[in-house]
Amino acid sequence: MLTYLLRRLLLMLPTLLGITIVVFSVMVMSPGGISAQTLVEGSDMKPQEKQALLDYYNKRYGLDQPPPIQYLRWLNNVSPVGFTQDEEGAYTGFSFSKGMDLGISFMYGRPVGEILGERIPITLLLNVITLPLIYVIAIVLGVKAATDRGGRFDVGSSVSMLALWSAPTMLVGVLLLGFFANVQYVQWFPTAGISSRAAQDMPFLPHWDSLWDVLKVFGCMSLGMVLAVTAVRWARLSVWWLGSLLLCGGVTGIALGMQFAGDGFVRGFLFDRLWHLFLPIVCLSYGGFAALAKLTRTSVLENLHADYARTARAKGLAEEDVLWKHVFRNSLLPLITVSAGLLPSLLAGSLIVENIFSINGMGQLAVEAVKGRDREMVLSITWVSGFLTLVGYLIADFCYTLVDPRVTYD
Repeated sequence: MLTYLLRRLLLMLPTLLGITIVVFSVMVMSPGGISAQTLVEGSDMKPQEKQALLDYYNKRYGLDQPPPIQYLRWLNNVSPVGFTQDEEGAYTGFSFSKGMDLGISFMYGRPVGEILGERIPITLLLNVITLPLIYVIAIVLGVKAATDRGGRFDVGSSVSMLALWSAPTMLVGVLLLGFFANVQYVQWFPTAGISSRAAQDMPFLPHWDSLWDVLKVFGCMSLGMVLAVTAVRWARLSVWWLGSLLLCGGVTGIALGMQFAGDGFVRGFLFDRLWHLFLPIVCLSYGGFAALAKLTRTSVLENLHADYARTARAKGLAEEDVLWKHVFRNSLLPLITVSAGLLPSLLAGSLIVENIFSINGMGQLAVEAVKGRDREMVLSITWVSGFLTLVGYLIADFCYTLVDPRVTYD
């Protein structure tokens, strides 16, 4: 296994190299290419000032050199091993510990690494919350639909999942903003960002000045939990799912209760952040759990009627034990396969969601960088996204060995 991991890590290097070469070539071959002229177009300057600025950009970023030289220069800068340079840009020697330098952004005039350090945590926060949510909902719905094949829950969930999967993210995001963040309809959620400015001065947890406001919040939380229990009974779910649905119902009830609280209620930093993230996470997750729920249903159905499942029943095992100890584990293999491509799709979805909800993450940064022909930023974002994608595939391969002992990489 260790040999396989080392081999995969080494194969990441040429893969990332190929990705950056393709992206750099597309930028160079696009109309206008990458040149200092594109950085000063539209500037109201005198000819002498414009020429001086052109010379400055050419010297700073090496834009007057051929595209292959430009790419090799960028590759040398981002590599921790390579040639060192002095303040004039001349190469002074070779070093095995010179460190990585992602360059200076054309648009922002700041180090790319510093900007990415501010934006990447925001995008990762969205995805870290979205991924578990997708799998929990998909497994709950998929397993229940498979065990209730042909029933009302199976038919209803199948139609609902197909409708959700068919709805485009751009349309859903605009509709959510238009109805749930609009003063003309239900202004339950904010329209932009991941937190308000006032949240920086708030305590971490919420607090109330009035007992009546506390009762409102706890009343809504209790109502949400009652609805969750009702849903469990209606869908005839097992007690195993009760805790998850109670948690979802309680959190939803608290979120709604905070909207009805008086002026003495202070959300706190934690709930303010969750309040801002609710609609973006809904946009990022609904398509994923809709597709995975259908896949889970198909996989569980296939294994429910397999020979080993019938043998387990013949030995006298309870249906719950057959489902969770035998069928479910073998049904995870297709879900792990899909999970390898789920992270890249979420990163791509962040491009849309972060622009719709004005979230300053990597997605919005990538759109701005492409529009501004910011070579250093585009290549760095491509490098980071490609690395995260390859790590996702590596984790998926590792999970295969945990789920199925027959899988080996020795």
